[in-house]
Amino acid sequence: MTNRIKVERAIHSLTQEELAKRISVSRQTINAMEANKYVPSTVLALKIAREFSKPVEEIFILEEGD
Repeated sequence: MTNRIKVERAIHSLTQEELAKRISVSRQTINAMEANKYVPSTVLALKIAREFSKPVEEIFILEEGD
C-alpha cells in the first residue's frame, strides 16, 4: 500500500508535526507512514482522511499484490 499523505500535507501547508498533533500521533508515525514503513490502523487512516476531507481511498492506495 502506498499513500498520498506527503502530497496532501503540502496542499494543506502542514508540517509532519502539525498533522501529528491534529490526529494525536507522533511526528515519527507520520514520517514512517510517508516512507511506507508503517501501515496505519483503520482508525488512524480514517482520522487522516477526515483531516484532509477526502475518502480513505484517495489517501491510501492498494497496490498489486497487497
